[in-house]
Amino acid sequence: MIELKQIEKNYRRGAEEVHALRGVDLSIAAGELLAITGPSGAGKTTLLHILGCLDQPSKGEVLFDGVKASSLAENKLVKLRREKIGFVFQQFYLIPRLSVFDNIALPLLFSKKSADRNKILELAALVGLEHRLDHSPAQLSGGEMQRTAIARGLVNGPEILLADEPTGNLDTENSEKIYKILRSLSENGLTTVMITHNPELAARAERAIQIRDGLIHS
Repeated sequence: MIELKQIEKNYRRGAEEVHALRGVDLSIAAGELLAITGPSGAGKTTLLHILGCLDQPSKGEVLFDGVKASSLAENKLVKLRREKIGFVFQQFYLIPRLSVFDNIALPLLFSKKSADRNKILELAALVGLEHRLDHSPAQLSGGEMQRTAIARGLVNGPEILLADEPTGNLDTENSEKIYKILRSLSENGLTTVMITHNPELAARAERAIQIRDGLIHS
């Protein structure tokens, strides 16, 4: 269970103070597939970054199974991000000189874990890339690059997957493939939070919320 309690996020843009989030309350159950929608600049990515402990709220609390993230020392927070949370971004962020296999395995280096070939083969099969492991990102389609990014986000065995516009750069066919992967992960117990501008995908999630002007609208 993830809980956000009265989350506010403020920052300055020149002389202007921006209120990105304005007292957000949100609970996400284990294994839930949650879609977050809303216009650009509404606070969606800010919310995702706070959920992933990539950013700290100006006010309010983030709780993981009842434990306040703000109470954790920095090394514990790093451990939480590394071991409990997987991230998928719209821009893929694959390393061009590495193979698909090595891109998937990359987070293991930061966790000081050896690359388990069988595990990576299993993840590659899950996302339909078992035949592309020796290829470079330049040899992949957009959909294949995003599927590589999803496998990379899963390699540490997270409990939560946060996906920021995972279908934003993809055509309808590849968007559907990505959605089906995320849905399958959720059905197998992985808490999955997805930002999307696609109303059809949002409607098919277990729950969808909209953010407007830093506030949640169900």
